[in-house]
Amino acid sequence: MKKLFCLLLVLFLFTGGCTAFFKDPTVTVKDLNVVSLDGAGAGMELYLTVENKNSFDVKLQGYNYDLRVMALPVAKGGAREEISFPAKEVTDVRIPVRVAFSDMWEILKRKPDPDGVPYDLKAGLELDTPMGLMTVPVLKKGSYVVPQKYRPAFLFGKLTDFLQIGN
Repeated sequence: MKKLFCLLLVLFLFTGGCTAFFKDPTVTVKDLNVVSLDGAGAGMELYLTVENKNSFDVKLQGYNYDLRVMALPVAKGGAREEISFPAKEVTDVRIPVRVAFSDMWEILKRKPDPDGVPYDLKAGLELDTPMGLMTVPVLKKGSYVVPQKYRPAFLFGKLTDFLQIGN
């Protein structure tokens, strides 16, 4: 009977019981910022904080994301990148996102409120843990306040100023 109990315990530990000792890291979306604007589109950065609640380090192997703005799919991608999340610590992560000008134009045609443009983010962080690879989902719905310097009225005003200087 004792051997049977030991055998069942070993089987339990090797068939998923180890995951009971792993706590999914807490991932929080801190911010989404426009960092550049050019003829091809907008460069953005998604800022995350990752809290590793475990007593051991966890390593990011890669990520993927799907960003929708006003229900329009505007950016989808991912990358292979290694970042270590030390045990019992919080780590900041920046994920670059590129939005094509044609997608920005589709958003502008819907006349969004620049003080609250709704977005929906679905992402996954692929983590290497002592129990193997696993993906932690990141889901966030929110609204984005467009910085003044990237609002169409401001940009067109700058263009008008530039054209008047040339005369």
